[in-house]
Amino acid sequence: MSNPDSETPLVQVRNVSKHFGDGDTRVDALRDVSLEVHPGEVVALLGPSGSGKTTLLNVIGCILEPSTGWLSLDGEVVYDGRWLRSDLRKLRLEKVGFIFQFHNLLPFLDSTDNVAVVLSLAGFGKDESKRRAIELLDYLEVGHRKNAMPANLSGGEAQRVAIARALANRPRIILADEPTAALDSERAGIVMDLLRKVAVEQEAAILAVTHDEKIFDRFDRIFHLRDGRLDDQNT
Repeated sequence: MSNPDSETPLVQVRNVSKHFGDGDTRVDALRDVSLEVHPGEVVALLGPSGSGKTTLLNVIGCILEPSTGWLSLDGEVVYDGRWLRSDLRKLRLEKVGFIFQFHNLLPFLDSTDNVAVVLSLAGFGKDESKRRAIELLDYLEVGHRKNAMPANLSGGEAQRVAIARALANRPRIILADEPTAALDSERAGIVMDLLRKVAVEQEAAILAVTHDEKIFDRFDRIFHLRDGRLDDQNT
């Protein structure tokens, strides 16, 4: 487990709000949310449907612009009333890895190329991209499936390939949206153990939206969102 008091947070969210629409149609998805996630931490974001969990994840991932607030990622202030970077795609490639409930692997590429394609998009050469991809698949204990097509992978294997893809550019911030919901208890435990390994060995911060009660004991802290507001206490 990490010691948050002694480390600079990788994710810092301060007084972030997000609303959609105006007037009678306005919906306040986030209301004055503040939180921090430190290196080595695996943190959960819980709440009922419509509470703002995915909205907050998308704000932190620089996919959705806040209405107000302040956001710092890996020591860089990226939002302060406006985006401070003009190229958000490059910002995401540099700082954030994404994992989803469904692996979203490209069906026409094998495991290696599904990981390598991210590196190619970032400007790496073909050989270097494949070498890094195979290294990551080995690290996540799925290297023996490096030539397998997604249709021939088990759910747990596909999710591990998706995690390798999220780690391709060495981001220190991993955002996961229901990463184990499609897995049984055993495979969910394996995925969470791998995420813990990533957090500790690569000093990454992992923030996961989940409803999956079978993995609650795998988190360092659990934040609760309700009606767009973050509870004062987290467990």
